[in-house]
Amino acid sequence: MIALPEIRAQFPILQQAVKGQTVAFLDTGASAQKPQQVIDAERAVYEHYYANIHRGVYYFSEKSTQEYEAVRELVRAFIKAEDPREIIFTKGTTESINLVAQSYGRKVLQAGDIVIISEMEHHANIVPWQMICEEKGAILKVIPINDAGELEMDQYRAMLNDRVKIVSVTQVSNVLGTINDVATIVNEAHKVGAKVLIDGAQGVVHQPLDVMALDADFYVFSAHKLYGPSGVGVLYGKRTLLEAMPPYQTGGDMIDVVTFEKTTFAPLPNKFEAGTPNIAGVIAFGEAIKWVTSVGFELIESHEKALLEYATSALSQIPELRIIGTAENKAGVISFVIKGIHPHDIGTLLDHEGVAVRVGHHCAQPLMKRMKVPATARMSLGVYNTSEEIDRLVAGLKKIIALFG
Repeated sequence: MIALPEIRAQFPILQQAVKGQTVAFLDTGASAQKPQQVIDAERAVYEHYYANIHRGVYYFSEKSTQEYEAVRELVRAFIKAEDPREIIFTKGTTESINLVAQSYGRKVLQAGDIVIISEMEHHANIVPWQMICEEKGAILKVIPINDAGELEMDQYRAMLNDRVKIVSVTQVSNVLGTINDVATIVNEAHKVGAKVLIDGAQGVVHQPLDVMALDADFYVFSAHKLYGPSGVGVLYGKRTLLEAMPPYQTGGDMIDVVTFEKTTFAPLPNKFEAGTPNIAGVIAFGEAIKWVTSVGFELIESHEKALLEYATSALSQIPELRIIGTAENKAGVISFVIKGIHPHDIGTLLDHEGVAVRVGHHCAQPLMKRMKVPATARMSLGVYNTSEEIDRLVAGLKKIIALFG
């Protein structure tokens, strides 16, 4: 099993000093840092064989196409999908959700139908459904959460009926760290004939995924949270659903035949990949998947769990600090507030201590309202983090509390 110092050594950004000290990077939930092999892979594309894909008959284009499509198979194997044609490359989780809302949602929703989301969703899994429901006359319903930040599953079950067409929920809350029982959510929705989208942006990072066993109809995630480049995302969808859905965008690479009278569309996956994609980013994402696989989820899960327990214990010993989100089943995310100190002040002052955390509403304003806070500070863990960095966070917070008196 690979050792932690060996893992950290593979991240060049973690080796530098900022403001005179090494940064304790505790914002991986927003975007993970990149190992050297991912950086090298993207650079190699531009230095050695970059060209547009699927179109050229010369070496650069054929090489780029081969490497790009190889990543589709890597993703298929990584999430245990049945068919590489079920893997659609997008710009990120947000575009993947919008694609499903605008293509599948617009096709199936009628006036009076119901879409269910939850109270802990990221704005990216709220606004697209609001817009399509408004357009189609459908009803958006919200699964409530308890004070610990856990879904009220009995209320979810009570919401289900044959008018529910779509359920779209997060696997792991980006604010609370709550790990939802998505298998039960999917199973219960399927009993009434509803289709389910799982926002796996925070979920796919922390634990292995088997989309066939989960039986989700759609599963979406981003490369940049999985130690890969930004500007790359994945939509997994069951092939029968994707084949029945109309294109989301039109243009190059998604067409079959174009005439002024009629256009026919390319088969999957090209039907949903209009225009020139982030070719180098996708190829580098393949290296991120290889890297995560080489580290192994056994190490990732055990290390992050130990760090989460350590950080929770340490932060709980600060009397002025309150943790927001105390679910029994959590990933490596802790949001907190300190009485009398604005989260932005916390974040700014921690930066002077070389500690990087996220502050604000974290693109989850309805959740902030539910938890009765305007904003929080949030630390989120990656496999490269250490207990010493947690100690630096705690020391920095105590210094800030003393400063504010």
